[in-house]
Amino acid sequence: MSADFLPSRLPIVQAPMAGSQGVELCVAVAEAGGLGSLPAAMLTPALLGEQIAAVRACTRAPINVNFFCHVPPAPEPEREAAWLAELAADYAEAGLAPPPVGAGPGRSPFDAAMAEVVEETKPEVVSFHFGLPDEGLLARVRQTGAKIYSSATSVAEARFLDARGVDAVIAQGAEAGGHRGMFLTGDADAQPGLFALLPQVVDAVRVPVVAAGGIADGRGIAAAFVLGARAVQIGTAYLRTPQATTSAVHRSALATARDDATRLTNLFTGRPARGLVNRFILRHGPMNPRAPAFPLATGAVARLRARSEAEGSGDYSPLWSGQAAALAREEDAGLMTARLWQEACAAFAARPPFT
Repeated sequence: MSADFLPSRLPIVQAPMAGSQGVELCVAVAEAGGLGSLPAAMLTPALLGEQIAAVRACTRAPINVNFFCHVPPAPEPEREAAWLAELAADYAEAGLAPPPVGAGPGRSPFDAAMAEVVEETKPEVVSFHFGLPDEGLLARVRQTGAKIYSSATSVAEARFLDARGVDAVIAQGAEAGGHRGMFLTGDADAQPGLFALLPQVVDAVRVPVVAAGGIADGRGIAAAFVLGARAVQIGTAYLRTPQATTSAVHRSALATARDDATRLTNLFTGRPARGLVNRFILRHGPMNPRAPAFPLATGAVARLRARSEAEGSGDYSPLWSGQAAALAREEDAGLMTARLWQEACAAFAARPPFT
């Protein structure tokens, strides 16, 4: 199956997951016919160029490269110092000195240097989170011939993206793991679930819609298509594959996750993201108005995370996960991609449960 907006053979987009994947996952999904993705927000331009080259050396299949589009916040040393003071007991219990104020930005937005990488490497799809870059940068991406996708968490955001000329809107439901793609509002409580959001977005925009959030098997894919999606984006289900770089503590938590195991939290980065509940979330969140703005909160917990993970614990790790983690399997990413589409086709072919 193919479509003008989607260069891959199968309508399955592997969600770009910064910190939990690299080249191997992208290649495995691409070789299986899906659209493999590379997350770029935590990479330098040089490292991104190297990763794209590594993918190209392994597969000729099309790929997606994903960027963040947030506006970096102005430094707020008083707020950051107050946040470190709130975490003082955690650091004392761990026998660690807290980091200095302003340690580590964590993630960077799309800029001219990254646009140059896109121009040189020409990925088939370039996707964005938190809106879109300015018109000058966006024009540079368009001139490479890349298809442009971006995430929307509301009908208003979807209409905004459609008006800016994207090739597809990714409708991200509240069930999705990781960061909310919201950019017209900061009210995470207002984000609809996918099955409420998806048909409304489909009705509101002219471009194809990719469904994202809580899809982890063929039944979910089939349901998304019934509601008007032209493709699906899947993330959490890939976290347990051998090609993902998911940490051991994260894998262990995913293996025992239930439907009620996740919360939206701003503790790890300063922006709402869905992850599995752990000690840090229980102690300070899940949402804390004192956390520094995105991505300045990242550095505050870094030393606690490193110590905790070294001791085999995920108490201070961002265990990103969607609400369908319990449906995920330990399975090769390529085999899983093929299986998911086969299951979706079988669900379409099955007789309805009524006469």
